[in-house]
Amino acid sequence: MSKKGWIYIVLGGLALGIIFVMEYNKPKKVNWFPSFVSHHKIPYGTYVLNDLMETYFPNRIQQVQKPPFELLTRTDSVQGAYFFVNESVSFEEAELNALLEWVEQGNHLFVASNSFERKLLDTLNLDIQNVYNSGQLEPIFHYQLVNPKLQSPKVKYTKDYYTTGFDQIDTLRTTILGEVQAKGDSTETIKKYVNTIKQSFGKGEIVLSAFPKAFTNYFILKDNNLEYTAGLLAYLPKKGPIFMDNFHKSGKSFYTSPMYLFLNTKEFKWAYYLALIGALIYIVFEGKRKQRAIAVVPPLKNQTLAFTRTIADMYFEKGELQLITKHKTEYFLEYLRTKLHVSTQNLEDETFLKHLAIRGNSTEEEVRSLMGLIVNLRTKDHITEIELQNLNNKIQAFKANVDGK
Repeated sequence: MSKKGWIYIVLGGLALGIIFVMEYNKPKKVNWFPSFVSHHKIPYGTYVLNDLMETYFPNRIQQVQKPPFELLTRTDSVQGAYFFVNESVSFEEAELNALLEWVEQGNHLFVASNSFERKLLDTLNLDIQNVYNSGQLEPIFHYQLVNPKLQSPKVKYTKDYYTTGFDQIDTLRTTILGEVQAKGDSTETIKKYVNTIKQSFGKGEIVLSAFPKAFTNYFILKDNNLEYTAGLLAYLPKKGPIFMDNFHKSGKSFYTSPMYLFLNTKEFKWAYYLALIGALIYIVFEGKRKQRAIAVVPPLKNQTLAFTRTIADMYFEKGELQLITKHKTEYFLEYLRTKLHVSTQNLEDETFLKHLAIRGNSTEEEVRSLMGLIVNLRTKDHITEIELQNLNNKIQAFKANVDGK
């Protein structure tokens, strides 16, 4: 190799070294994903909450990894309080019925979520609404507990552009525990909305909080917000076990990938990358001299597509458009659950539509049109080719948006 070539190699090596040093010393990005997982120390994890619960309620906390239905139906002696906190807590019908029956027997249910099951709201004669802080460049909401005995100061939160409040409250049955305040279009107008309530149910009690981020690491450790969170926890019963739900969570409770340790630790991650780059350099320089010609072997023909087309043609020729539509919608809903990690139990829920639009890189109008078409076709006894083609076009357009095409 000529002297000039070695100079280029040295300069390239120095450039790579400088890049590695800069990347290694670059501050780690903050993960703002709302996981609400008990062992996550990211801003929206609940590691601090679980540590506080062990301090405030010693020897009473029980971490539950399985669904509530399985815990309550298989163990008759379960008594105490069940605590749920997540960005969205959505129960199955049988699961909700089991929880309500359990509360009627004298137990407590505490749910902190941005959205609630429609059947639960109807049972408690409640409704929810989105609260916006209009006219403000920086979103500011003030949260306060209304019970004077708790002496909870008003706390400020600036990370959300909207929050959730309760509407149409049955004041005869419901006790208001907390409020959220937002400025209106005028700087002098302050509106108050109920965001935490308590209601007796049978022999037990149900507490609902529409501000789950009050239990996250970021909120609790910021300023004097701990007093607000402690005030909410004061509504848990004084005796009996407290079951901390770890099943209804947005984030993963445990990691199954063996590479998690390497990729989550900065030192191991860069050692791993350097090993890959070194292997690549070795292959380029050594393989160029020693690599023999490789015979071209034609790959086996993939018959899956031909088989799928044959089955589809068979259904189409028999005129079973309704069955085709059913399979297509079921496959698409499974795609939403596995690809975008959203619950498809209620396709007309406003919170579901907004989350799906954000995660699907689509507008709310497109998502609303697609979900409305699916709901409409589910109820029809006869489906035309035009309707089936329209459904297929909308699904393909949505997937293209997800893939960024």
